[in-house]
Amino acid sequence: MYWEEDIKDELAYLDDIFQKRHLVITEFAEQPWLTVNGRKMLNLASNNYLGYAGDEELKKTMSDAVMTYGVGATASRLIVGNHSLYEKAERALVNWKEAEAGLIINSGYNANLGIISALVPRNGFIFSDKLNHASIIDGALLSRAKLQRYRHNDVNHLESLLKKVPFESRKLIVTDTVFSMDGDFAKLEELVKLKEQYNTLLMVDEAHASGVYGKNGEGYSYFLDLQDKIDIQMGTFSKALGSFGAYVTGKQWLIDYLKNRMRGLIYSTALPPAILGAIKAAIEKVQQDTDRRLLLQQNATFFRKALTYEGFDTCKSQSQIIPIVTGENKRTMQFAERLQEEGIAAIAVRPPTVPQNKARIRFTVTADHTREDLDWAIKKVSQIGKEMGVIQ
Repeated sequence: MYWEEDIKDELAYLDDIFQKRHLVITEFAEQPWLTVNGRKMLNLASNNYLGYAGDEELKKTMSDAVMTYGVGATASRLIVGNHSLYEKAERALVNWKEAEAGLIINSGYNANLGIISALVPRNGFIFSDKLNHASIIDGALLSRAKLQRYRHNDVNHLESLLKKVPFESRKLIVTDTVFSMDGDFAKLEELVKLKEQYNTLLMVDEAHASGVYGKNGEGYSYFLDLQDKIDIQMGTFSKALGSFGAYVTGKQWLIDYLKNRMRGLIYSTALPPAILGAIKAAIEKVQQDTDRRLLLQQNATFFRKALTYEGFDTCKSQSQIIPIVTGENKRTMQFAERLQEEGIAAIAVRPPTVPQNKARIRFTVTADHTREDLDWAIKKVSQIGKEMGVIQ
């Protein structure tokens, strides 16, 4: 069958250029360690920034929810899947974010796909940072609106694009607040000014900032005290909050509209009760966890500064996401393999996730890492970097 041959040829090509992906079984040991292929490794690849994925309190909350409500939701939210835990979790979400209204959605990908495609019509315009997450791009494509991607964090380029669009047209600027592959921040102050000047809505994706930034972990927009100037805030519970699912907050009209037009919400089975119980508990817990947020920032700063001092290109990272650029796909894969040999789990990121010849190893630091863990890892990473000619 020609389909089979074509697909096998494509897989062979991906293998040749070191872009073929594989699933690897991981088993979690005591944080921040895990076991990969039977080998214990320091986990520098996880988004479990505050260590909540293994939190005993959250595990008990999930167990209690299963015993009370059962395993599955059995239907979508608009049928009979909208059980009382949704109301409790969404009330906690709205209080945490000090928002007018909020909505819990099944995943971050589903959220971005659904929000953007529901809101922006075919004759509308979407302005997206070139380094935004793939889910934002896919949501824009699904909307069939005119997508315009501005150069990363280049507000002058964005303004030049906005000037060419009719003032009264439906327009959306959308950006990550913490970029997932470079670890830097969006220029939110400038984006707010442009959205006000050019009559557009502004949407932020706080996936890697939720739980990490802000007085109570509300996100990077709260850290800058810009939350009231941002129309649509989306984020996830699957990273710093250690569970699963996503959220959107904003005005009541926005949430009411999404309930009626967001296909991913309408046609997806609701989240299991255990997940909703964990979401509510994590929201309540994260607001009190100032010390763990501070420890995370201290660990990230220490690790980032040390790798920069050793000569690595860390892509101007400012967060707990710390990449080192290794260049070619082959060398990047070899670097990742050497890290595993030395007992470090960190992922090789290759095109199309990042630009050609900008492949990298992406490290993520958590509050669970000790200074001894990070010191040891820095020595191993630097040793391999010199062996492979990434640094001198």
